[in-house]
Amino acid sequence: MRLITIPNQSSVAKAFQEFDGDDRMKPSPYYDRIVDVMEELIKFTWLTRDCAAYLVDRYSERKESAEALMARVNQRSI
Repeated sequence: MRLITIPNQSSVAKAFQEFDGDDRMKPSPYYDRIVDVMEELIKFTWLTRDCAAYLVDRYSERKESAEALMARVNQRSI
């Protein structure tokens, strides 16, 4: 999927009980953990933002098929 994964993760047990009437997550250890995970995601995004071209470069997409190579190399004129 060409996305960065981070080693940090979290889940919220009975998540339906962790939100108030304004659909905001209540202060709790779950909330703190979610904030930690999101901060790490942002840090990894900042660190890798300018490296996207390098990180998504794949051999399988760069290699030339034998037919394409023959067509390119065996040209009669340029």
